[in-house]
Amino acid sequence: MASEKVFRLEEVKKKADGKTLVVIHNSVYDVTEFLNEHPGGEEVLMEQSGQDATEAFEDVGHSSDAREMMKKFKIGELHEDDRTTKSKKSPWIPSDGGEHGDTSNSSWMSWLAPLLLGVFATLIYRHFFLK
Repeated sequence: MASEKVFRLEEVKKKADGKTLVVIHNSVYDVTEFLNEHPGGEEVLMEQSGQDATEAFEDVGHSSDAREMMKKFKIGELHEDDRTTKSKKSPWIPSDGGEHGDTSNSSWMSWLAPLLLGVFATLIYRHFFLK
């Protein structure tokens, strides 16, 4: 998409009267057609309609499949003056559409660190309390 539509936040709020528009990571999505399919229920999307839903979206911890599905609902970008940060891309959504890069490293680290901590704690326990 070379020429994406640019929305002002006020425009997103006004259009939300007839449609369910949300802003996630400075991209604007029309999720009206997805309301009945949303696993969390349509109320969740309706509550976020017309506003920046990035924090609510990230707090839930959506899967990579959900993030991929978002692409078909994207209708544009938020105007630069209305952006919450100057970075327009989520670390979870690759800009090149390729592999998830850093997310694969973080996924194995998310279980490796607690595992190593558990092994270390077990060794300390055995050394001091089982003699």
